[in-house]
Amino acid sequence: MGRCGRSKAAILLPFLLLIWAESAMGRFLVEKNSLKVLSPESIKGNYDSAIGNFGIPQYGGSMAGTVVYPKDNRKGCQKFEDSGISFKSKPGALPTFVLVDRGDCFFALKVWNAQNAGAAAVLVADHREEPLITMDSPEEDRAAAEYIANITVPSALVDKAFGEQLKKALGNGDMVNVNLDWRESVPHPDERVEYELWTNSNDECGVKCDMLMEFLKDFKGAALMLEQGGYTQFTPHYITWYCPEAFTVSKQCKSQCLNHGRYCAPDPEQDFSSGYDGKDVVLENLRQLCVFRVANETRKPWIWWDYVTDFHIRCPMKEKKYGKECAEEVIKSLGLDRSKIEKCMGDPDADADNPVLKEEQEAQIGKGSRGDVTILPTLVVNNRQYRGKLEKGAVLKAICAGFEETTEPSVCLNGDVETNECLHNNGGCWEDKAANVTACKDTFRGRVCECPVVNGVQFRGDGYRSCSASKTTHIRSACAASGPGRCRINNGGCWGEKRDGVTFSACVDSDDGKCKCPPGFKGDGVKHCEGTSASEVKYGWGAVWLVLIVLGLAGGGGYLVYKQRLRSYMDSEIRAIMAQYMPLDSQNEVPNHVDIDRA
Repeated sequence: MGRCGRSKAAILLPFLLLIWAESAMGRFLVEKNSLKVLSPESIKGNYDSAIGNFGIPQYGGSMAGTVVYPKDNRKGCQKFEDSGISFKSKPGALPTFVLVDRGDCFFALKVWNAQNAGAAAVLVADHREEPLITMDSPEEDRAAAEYIANITVPSALVDKAFGEQLKKALGNGDMVNVNLDWRESVPHPDERVEYELWTNSNDECGVKCDMLMEFLKDFKGAALMLEQGGYTQFTPHYITWYCPEAFTVSKQCKSQCLNHGRYCAPDPEQDFSSGYDGKDVVLENLRQLCVFRVANETRKPWIWWDYVTDFHIRCPMKEKKYGKECAEEVIKSLGLDRSKIEKCMGDPDADADNPVLKEEQEAQIGKGSRGDVTILPTLVVNNRQYRGKLEKGAVLKAICAGFEETTEPSVCLNGDVETNECLHNNGGCWEDKAANVTACKDTFRGRVCECPVVNGVQFRGDGYRSCSASKTTHIRSACAASGPGRCRINNGGCWGEKRDGVTFSACVDSDDGKCKCPPGFKGDGVKHCEGTSASEVKYGWGAVWLVLIVLGLAGGGGYLVYKQRLRSYMDSEIRAIMAQYMPLDSQNEVPNHVDIDRA
């Protein structure tokens, strides 16, 4: 029996909730791009294709290529390299678009195998007559996690009839040239893009949760720049379900739902006997919605990005920190009004509708060109659901495709994003104002809280509440350092004292971060060092100075004697030389011995 004997009801309820989601909100729209066949003439024209929900579609652009249908492994479920097949294009040739058949394995595996063999894009031909569907990645498949995260080529599903036309043309020996066009996949009516992200605070849902959290951290910097510049209007959303009336009094519904079964989320660990409950997730989802609303009232809606990324780092389920207490620490560090957030959240135990969560459930139902939201996570850009991997570059490209031409912000043109989040409230990070040291770092991805390196000194800690050298370090600011030069900052967290004008320190300027009492002292080096008295120290230093003075005087006297003798010697030598050429006052005249030629 799976999952250590979970009850049938425990297994049944999430399934019922998903059944309700599809039946009550069953208008799932498939996002399409245009596929144009350029040759041969027999099938030339425009066709629809459904964008895959993984890989990186070229939103706002297009891609031309030549279609290839392999002779072997036509479903793409095995590695093409094992059969000696390569799709790498030769220099100067068009990229290769590989056509594979649907069936026998995951869509994502087909694309991964083709990508590894050199394909620039992948087309999957449906094997039944039906409307186009969105190819999605497998749920909760750890074995597939590695390759799904690394798929970079775009992919699309084509219907059975068009797939047969492609195969027939290729079978006749025709060169099939096509153009995949994503330029109209996102409407671009004006100078501002509206986008929304349907997400979840649960961090124990497997591969998709991990990918979502990485995306939030990576995309934060670009999101802040776009919001602060007024280029975009961002709105976060959260999916909830209601418990079927027949189950509202069951143990499962009570553990998964708020407001008497009105707003529910599946159990994070899918085990009702341990860990967190679904209602814990709904409550945190509600808190994050209210964080956005309160931040929006202050005209700083981008603070939501700081909250969700900080909450994920500081309050993970795996460390049993997920919940109200940790959340309030994050709220405080960001300078948000906790009372307003609590008022927005309301009473989760009330037998009545919660205005915020009710609005979210209504928003799940598609309107206009947007279908119902049933997949987590889902990104919607200008009311069109984004398809593809949630990766910073790909999402930014999709958002930039939503601007009217020539109105794109600079981030869409050169990727240069500048923010200055550390100026406000120190970004919610740790700081030592006295030492002018902060853990706030402003980066392309937005501000991050990391203990800094100052003058070659590495501080250590969580970056939010403290940065310290070690558990034994005790200094006034709860922040010390280790590494070369550490003694220049707060004395390295070591003992230090000034006695009769002489400063003593137990800090050793080295990498090991240890505190050692100076010579003549004993102690732990951190809180105290005892030993040599101040008078003895002064006497010792006095003796040293006396010796130095005596040596200095002796050296000076010796130099003077040496200088006098050298001068006397030089004088006698000069006098002897000069005496050969001219008589001195004290000598008789000397005959000239030099011969002079005469004419």
